[in-house]
Amino acid sequence: MKNYLIIISILFVSFFISSLVSDNTIMIDGVYAIYYSCFIIYTMQWLGFFPSFYFKTEHYYDLIGSFSFIATILFSFIISNNDFNLEIDKRNIFFLFAILFWTLRLGLFLFLRVKRDKKDVRFIHIKKSFSTFLMVWHLQGLWVFICCLPAIISMYSNTFVELGFFFYLGSILWIFGFLLETIADHQKYVFKKNKLNKDKFISEGLWSISRHPNYFGEIILWLGLYIVSFPVLTGLQHLAIISPLFVYILLTRISGINLLEEIGDKRWGSNIDYKNYKKNTPILFPKLF
Repeated sequence: MKNYLIIISILFVSFFISSLVSDNTIMIDGVYAIYYSCFIIYTMQWLGFFPSFYFKTEHYYDLIGSFSFIATILFSFIISNNDFNLEIDKRNIFFLFAILFWTLRLGLFLFLRVKRDKKDVRFIHIKKSFSTFLMVWHLQGLWVFICCLPAIISMYSNTFVELGFFFYLGSILWIFGFLLETIADHQKYVFKKNKLNKDKFISEGLWSISRHPNYFGEIILWLGLYIVSFPVLTGLQHLAIISPLFVYILLTRISGINLLEEIGDKRWGSNIDYKNYKKNTPILFPKLF
């Protein structure tokens, strides 16, 4: 029962937030376009959940999450530019390619990792329970919706604002975060691929200045995306700030860092080098000096 209540709460929160931020945004046949985005996101989760539960597999969880981002941002872009007599808003083009690049890179990386490892430790027990597995799929839908919120509000907005300081600042932050996350993931992939590093922890490259540099990059890029949208937002639409805040809380308090730190402690907790690494290396924000 608890999991079903969480699912209902997730759907309610998503559509309630949509109602709060929909003022002065595009409508389709009398319905705000942002509601259609919500429907697309959660429909994709349902389509992914049922075959995944039937076959008791988590292999397509991240892939469906990626397709959800792609479908949402493509739909938003098409709807926001359905008047072909008008010049396409360059801010919308940035949102489109920023989310597409991020999604394709991370989605492919996670999908190939699960296929290579044959399993995802997060789902060993979860995938056996119908309600728990369904709830986790809805959490993914909430993640997609909240992450995309600044972009889709801005793209659906009837307000046009010229590019300026916030656009360039946000773009720089997004590029920095994207590169940081990409390089960190690649370094860890190369490290783990080397058979000499079997059962070892990575402490080189970007991982020498942060224990989770990829997550730091992830937080920064979504912050950048919000900053790009900032000049277009009005009134309650500034609730879009929950996007980078949600990513930060998710990665630092719920599923990311806490889980990996626990796994690390179990594997290398008695290793003196690992203890020194933890003592001298910040958990998230990079040590610059």
